Amino acid sequence: MTDKNKQGIQFMQEGKLEEAAKVFTEALEENPSDPIATVNFGNVLAAIGDSERALAFYKRAIKLDDNLATAYYSVGTIYFEMDDLPKSVHFFSVAIEKGLQTSDVFFMLGLTYMGQEQFKLALPYLQRAVELNQEDEEAKFQYGLCLAQVSLIDEAIKQFEELVDMDVENSDVFFNLGVAYAHKDENKKALDMFNKALDIQPDHLLAGNGKRLLEQALEK
Repeated sequence: MTDKNKQGIQFMQEGKLEEAAKVFTEALEENPSDPIATVNFGNVLAAIGDSERALAFYKRAIKLDDNLATAYYSVGTIYFEMDDLPKSVHFFSVAIEKGLQTSDVFFMLGLTYMGQEQFKLALPYLQRAVELNQEDEEAKFQYGLCLAQVSLIDEAIKQFEELVDMDVENSDVFFNLGVAYAHKDENKKALDMFNKALDIQPDHLLAGNGKRLLEQALEK
C-alpha cells in the first residue's frame, strides 16, 4: 500500500473526508490502475452517501484485480444498503472465497440471509462472526435471534444472557430473552425480562404486550 493510501485511510479514520478524497485522487492520478486506491476512493464516496459512484469505483477495482476481496465486500455492502439482498449475498460470498475472513464479512452475509428469512443459511455465518469477535454486541444479538428462529431456544438464551452480562442496555435484548424464557414456560423469568425491557424503553409495545399476557397467565 502506498503512503498516500495509508495517509488517506488515516484521514478517513479521523473523519476528514475531503482530505482523504484529495489524497486518494492524487494516488489515482499517479497510478490510475491502483486497485487499492480505487477501493479507497469508493469508500470516501460511500461515506458521503454517493452509493452509485462508490459502486462504480468498487467494480472498477475488481476489474483491475479480480482477487481483491475487500472490493467484493464493499460491493456487497452497497447492495445491502440498496436492499438488493441476492446480489449482496453473492458479493459477500465471493469476498470470503477470495480470502476475506473478518468477523464483519461473516456478520454481513449472515445478516443478508436473515433479511431474506433464510435462517438456516444465516446461522453458520453469524456463529463465525461471533467466534471471531466475542465483543461484537450486534453480531451476538443477531446470532441469538437466528438461533431462536430455528428453535434452538437454549442456545439463543445463552447469547442473550451473555449480552446482559456485558451490561448491554438494549431493550430488544431483554424482550427477546423474555420471549425465549416464555417459550420454555419460565414465566416469572420472562416477566422479569419484559419489565427490564420496559425500564429501558417504556414505550416498547411488544414488551408491554408480553408483560400483560404473562401477568394474566400468572394470575390464573
